[in-house]
Amino acid sequence: MLELESFEKALKSLEELSKQTENKQLMDSFPEILKRGLIVGLIQNFEFTYELSWKYIKRWLENNLGNTEVDGVSRRQLFRLAIENKLIEDVETWMKYHYARNKTFHIYDVSIAEEVYEVALEFLKDAKKLLVAIGERND
Repeated sequence: MLELESFEKALKSLEELSKQTENKQLMDSFPEILKRGLIVGLIQNFEFTYELSWKYIKRWLENNLGNTEVDGVSRRQLFRLAIENKLIEDVETWMKYHYARNKTFHIYDVSIAEEVYEVALEFLKDAKKLLVAIGERND
């Protein structure tokens, strides 16, 4: 049985930051440096939560399919196995999250940050679905 508390906390943090950054009135009240700081904070939460997400997928699959089915598979194959086991709905969507995560890893650029911010907001709903799916199948 997987302990889900760290995943739940990461999602809660990401959700709380997303509510703040999507609050136009609040964001308009801040100087530009604070706006950017909140966006960067949300992106960092996205990075962390994405990493937890795929690792929880992998752990669930290892626990339920066995290590031999999961060890050494590509991220795309891992997501395919997750679909087969009804943990996620679409490989390409999750690959988009993977690529967005990788974009932030080596370089900071305002246009990349804006792009990743939008992906992070989309990711939140799918990560919540993943948490529910794992929770329902957490033996």
